[in-house]
Amino acid sequence: MKLTEYSTYADAQRHFSTAKLWELFDGSRERLNLAHECVDRHATSPDRVAVRIAFADGHDEHITFERLKVLSARVAHFLQSRGVLPGDRVAIMLEPSLAFYAGLFGAIKAGAIAVPLFTLFGPDGLRLRIDDCTPKVLLTNSEKAPIAEGMTGLDVVIADDAFLASLESFPAKFAWESKSDDLACFQYTSGTTRELPEAVRHTHRAIVIVMIAALYGTGVRPGEEFFCPSSPAWGHGLWHGTLAPLALGLTIGAYSGRFDADRLMRALQDFRVTNLSAAATHYRMMRNAGTASRYAFHLKKLTFTGEPMDSETAAFAQRTFGGLPASFYGTTEVGVVLASYPGAADLPVRAGALGKPLPGGRVEVQGPDGKPLPPKAVGEIKIWRRDAWIPSKDLGWIDEDGYFYHGGRADDVIISAGWTMSAVEIEDAMLKHPDVREAAAIGVPDATRGQIVKAFVVSPRLGDDIFVREIQEQVRSRLSAHEYPRQIAFVAELPKTPAGKVNRKILREREVAPSANP
Repeated sequence: MKLTEYSTYADAQRHFSTAKLWELFDGSRERLNLAHECVDRHATSPDRVAVRIAFADGHDEHITFERLKVLSARVAHFLQSRGVLPGDRVAIMLEPSLAFYAGLFGAIKAGAIAVPLFTLFGPDGLRLRIDDCTPKVLLTNSEKAPIAEGMTGLDVVIADDAFLASLESFPAKFAWESKSDDLACFQYTSGTTRELPEAVRHTHRAIVIVMIAALYGTGVRPGEEFFCPSSPAWGHGLWHGTLAPLALGLTIGAYSGRFDADRLMRALQDFRVTNLSAAATHYRMMRNAGTASRYAFHLKKLTFTGEPMDSETAAFAQRTFGGLPASFYGTTEVGVVLASYPGAADLPVRAGALGKPLPGGRVEVQGPDGKPLPPKAVGEIKIWRRDAWIPSKDLGWIDEDGYFYHGGRADDVIISAGWTMSAVEIEDAMLKHPDVREAAAIGVPDATRGQIVKAFVVSPRLGDDIFVREIQEQVRSRLSAHEYPRQIAFVAELPKTPAGKVNRKILREREVAPSANP
């Protein structure tokens, strides 16, 4: 039996092996292509649907595997005609669309390295990543193309309907030649391990490893109708929401454009989605929309990641969709390490739990001395990789049955509505305002988003509403539309460490005791 035919937690522990994992793919340990695994091999009939896209403006688009196979081959030939060689980077700054998927898989098919980029990046956010990965081509739309102007050596291609039509002149087949260990994709984080964003480099064979998280994290199985509303510029939307389910031949659902919870719920109904994987904020926004009763849902599996889910939202999901959302947990750098095994009748979902380790994985909650802690004791979650314990920078604890729980962040990263943001980047953008002398950013609790960014600003200027809006727009326009301080406090000075660095820990502690004067 294949691993996809097992559903219980016990069977996962008993039957999982790397050899059986490879049975799910056409490729070998020596030769494999991500585009072939996700697209070409599933183009078995002209009408087999690969992607259903729910656009924010209300219309839907269905893309077949056959259409994507042909169009990605033509994109591969097009890129070669622009001088793109194997190993060159191709950046793709597009919302989910035919052009996005054709560009993504076309670049990978050609042996280039695909670099999906968030469509809300401003000039600073884009330049940071362009300067780091030095792509030869950027596929984007007419709205975003101007922010890439002047970036040396970058061939900017507007991937609109005219571009897609022009591809008809290129051959409909492409013979890929990649090796399993060739690089296929760069994925950027938001500064979880460095002060500036970092590209995680994935090979073609990464799809084999991420399939473990697909089987036991999102619980995908052939025949399901899957949907993930997260942007494919980030790990959840790209690997768990796009590549892994496509590699199993599933029809996936994607959301394109400005997010609206009611629009998402209509898509879940119309696409007859049975497996939903979303951020906790997506579930919160569906609850807050107050329109769920208008729709008929068909969901059998629910998962979330990125941040904890509050109890009211979990209760809403259970009432509305018929089940408690199951968490899976990991980091962009290490991957998923804890999962709730959706669909496993012998491992019930527990409210607030992150799940249990993936088959063959080792995860511990350790104290400062590096030794594992007993149940209920809070320590740092660490992962065993390459003969060493890797810190997650998250606190956590386990219960008597071995379920893991999140205990808060252990660093200065801010998670808001599922987005991981760097305090350093936000501060740097604020300091570009001529009237900002010093700035610090922290995360503070928010009922809808989990956390929001609060900034502390030192300035000789009066801190009025006009100044607040100027600072917010400064950050929004230079980083991303979602990445700005929603609260701003003007202060005389910022607390500093003995080394002269801003002490965000003190600022966070003051937020817990609001009577203190920052």
